[in-house]
Amino acid sequence: MTSETPALTAKNLNLPNLRHAFFTRAGGVSEGVYASLNGGVGSRDAPPSVQENRARMAARLGVDAERLLVPFQIHSAEARAVREPWDAEARPRCDGVVTTEVSLALGVTGADCGMLLFADPKARVIGACHAGWKGALGGVIEATVGEMEAHGARRADIHVALGPAIGAMSYEVGPEFVARFRDADASFARFFAPTDRDGHATFNLPGFIASRVEALDVASFEDLNVDTYADEARCFSYRRSVHRREPDYGRLVSAIALA
Repeated sequence: MTSETPALTAKNLNLPNLRHAFFTRAGGVSEGVYASLNGGVGSRDAPPSVQENRARMAARLGVDAERLLVPFQIHSAEARAVREPWDAEARPRCDGVVTTEVSLALGVTGADCGMLLFADPKARVIGACHAGWKGALGGVIEATVGEMEAHGARRADIHVALGPAIGAMSYEVGPEFVARFRDADASFARFFAPTDRDGHATFNLPGFIASRVEALDVASFEDLNVDTYADEARCFSYRRSVHRREPDYGRLVSAIALA
């Protein structure tokens, strides 16, 4: 049954009248590099396969397929409120989405970037955001929480969970990348560790995301601690696909809904 599509969940989001799922690559119909639960409409996968995969995700969340909403992600710090389904051609260009509407699932995609889900069960406000290094550095997490607050949420009541993302030991970057973070804030140097390659370092994206969330003084934060690059059985990974010179890659979906 499609409603039994496998997914990971966060303990701190197992709240009354709330459904959420960090979907893995298992349980879909896609083939090849997209096997099997590819949720990326921007991939070159067969559109009917992606549509069926999205429908299975929606069923797991208890909503109709057209009510699982994923924005057109642009690695921005932009967050927007959502009140009703949109046409596929009219997806908002942003990386954070928030709603107070019942039976409307908000999702984001990722294949190494961080995917975060948010919930204030008291105010009944939920959110989702896509936080790669650029969005996390630019403030997409703060923007998503701010949009939730604009709709009645309180930071002290917001629970946040980070789904699969590339792990620190899998993410090597060059000196220009390191310099960008150090120029923004010298304290960000703590998220880098030198490698054997001159000037290169590993970057702890989950740790950086955690620091941004925890600085907001939210109710709780949970990291599922799943490395997309290393965990090939469960995760798609853009970086892994590049290293293997594969033609394309699938996208994971993480989503949340008020029941």
